[in-house]
Amino acid sequence: MEKVNKQTFKRFFQLIRPERPILFGLILCSLIGNALVIAMPFIMGIAIDDLIALIKMEGLGQVTFTMVKETLLTPVLILILFSVISSFMSYIQERVMASLSERITLRVRKQITKKFKSLPMSFFDQHQVGDILSRTTTSLNKLSQVFLTEINQFFTSISTIVFAGIMLFYIDVKLTLIVILLIALSSFLTGKISNKNKELAEISQEELGILNNKTEEFLSGNLVTKTFNQQDQAKEVILETNQKHYKAFLNAQFLNFAIYPAIRLINQLAFIVSAIIGAFLVLQGGITIGLLQAYLQYINQVSEPISTASYVINSIQAAFAAIDRIFEILDAKEDVPEKTSLQLIEQPTGAIEFNKVQFGYTEEKILMKQVDFSVQPKQMVAIVGPTGAGKTTLVNLLMRFYELNSGSITFDGVDITNLSRTNLRGMFGMVLQNTWLFEGTVADNIAYGKMDATREEIIEAAKIAQCDHFIRTLPNGYDSIISSENGLLSQGQQQLLTIARIILANPPVVILDEATSSVDTRTEAHIQKAMDEVTSNRTSFVIAHRLSTIENADLILVMKDGDIVEKGNHHELLAKPSLYASLYNSQFQQT
Repeated sequence: MEKVNKQTFKRFFQLIRPERPILFGLILCSLIGNALVIAMPFIMGIAIDDLIALIKMEGLGQVTFTMVKETLLTPVLILILFSVISSFMSYIQERVMASLSERITLRVRKQITKKFKSLPMSFFDQHQVGDILSRTTTSLNKLSQVFLTEINQFFTSISTIVFAGIMLFYIDVKLTLIVILLIALSSFLTGKISNKNKELAEISQEELGILNNKTEEFLSGNLVTKTFNQQDQAKEVILETNQKHYKAFLNAQFLNFAIYPAIRLINQLAFIVSAIIGAFLVLQGGITIGLLQAYLQYINQVSEPISTASYVINSIQAAFAAIDRIFEILDAKEDVPEKTSLQLIEQPTGAIEFNKVQFGYTEEKILMKQVDFSVQPKQMVAIVGPTGAGKTTLVNLLMRFYELNSGSITFDGVDITNLSRTNLRGMFGMVLQNTWLFEGTVADNIAYGKMDATREEIIEAAKIAQCDHFIRTLPNGYDSIISSENGLLSQGQQQLLTIARIILANPPVVILDEATSSVDTRTEAHIQKAMDEVTSNRTSFVIAHRLSTIENADLILVMKDGDIVEKGNHHELLAKPSLYASLYNSQFQQT
């Protein structure tokens, strides 16, 4: 745990490196402000002793207002001046730290956003959406809170403890040694509790990530939950997950707040002991009344920051548990870096070749052992096979979402690793089984692959994709606000919009991943017509379960257990006993 803490502290200070000059300035403000605050009880003590000396010398009845004024005017003016300066320093600290907090949080948020752009698909395969959201929202808020309040309080507490401690030793060394023993006890207790608190805070953060993920999962699958009457089961799962988070959060918060009264009790004992011993010293003439009141004020000034520092250290420990989760994202392994010398395909034709491709999501479990095939420009390639055969994996490798274990894939004779990912993916257009539309206008969704498209180009693409007619029935036509989840469009209509998106982008190669698998027969006819337009005069890869839609494919790849077990056209594969024939005949078997 200590090793983790040291590493986190090191990373934390690296994180705030650009703001270090400002932080040093804030520390200076804290030192000045707190030094003045610490000086005030001592000045008050001297003033009290001077007033007592005046009364003893003149007699209580002989003391006039003028005498009191002459004795106390200078100390009071100094106290007022010190109070104003220390308040101003405190204002600067609070104001600058608030700005600094947002600046650092914004920079970290930008770093995370930039990191997401370079993370491989495997990262998103291994992390659930709710957990990622928890790390990038709740954990970032914790980071902001550390700067906004806790570091400021920590600076103030430490400087107060140091200055007040110096004054305690200056007034009476022996008495201060007794106080230090009690303070050491509270410090030991703080260290023990803070380490335990970080452990509980980490568990709380993990449970929050699980809760967020379950909530996102059930909200997204709300229709399925109601369809199968599983509302009660979903409720139980959420309640159970929520209860686990509640218990983890309660444990973390209890320990976080329990330390404050415990430390305060020890510090109050230090005050009581000091007051009793100090009273005896006054009676014996070992200390003046003025210095005793200053001493007792310093006890309070030390004990309060120790209580605050204990609480702040605890809170910082809890925050570092959240910061660790942010660092896990920033430290995640990125995509294989681009080569320094890259080629550029300016006029792609769409010739693609897989040469002895071997791939596995983990090195221990190889999915594809040796995949070989070549595609000529403007050919239509169909990929079929049972569920889990590796069809989607194959096109993911084609777009370099994953890196090969061995072998190569070429595009127009160029190894795709010699192309930038931007150049490579810009030559593909994908229509997925699960459509994705962002919240925005119909026109903006169609133009997602070509942001500078004119309205005329958008409408033309919609007409080709067989969706212009239903778009015009929407409340605001092409300016209607839609999304994948607002229910304004059916699944088939959403699919047609994604096809229009590809038509507008006009890539040399298109990939259709079971685009008609979840629509009715009439809509399928519209989608099939749109798909014919998309695949016309360009290289295309079609993943399909409905084999009737790919009878005219130039090349059919039959996959099983990650490898291509058969290839040829429709008639060649049906002419012999084959897996394709078995799959095809099973779909058209007559009773």
